[in-house]
Amino acid sequence: MNYSIKWHPKVRKFLSKLPEKISSRIVLKIKELKNDPFRYLEHYEGGDYYKLRIGDYRALIDVDFSRRLIFVRILDHRRRVYKK
Repeated sequence: MNYSIKWHPKVRKFLSKLPEKISSRIVLKIKELKNDPFRYLEHYEGGDYYKLRIGDYRALIDVDFSRRLIFVRILDHRRRVYKK
């Protein structure tokens, strides 16, 4: 039941600008989604995404059930993420 994870290039760039401690925490949390993605994901009412809360940061994620793929589309601070 393992899913694979794909990152949007803007998400990778954003992670590289964060302090190492915060970025590693975010990456570890997203990697936990591989085994059981819906343990942590909540449906996002503003669109066809799922959201993941990681401290003060939020990730908006697409899940492709047929290919078993988790695509991290948007990652930002909680006060800015929903404006994108």
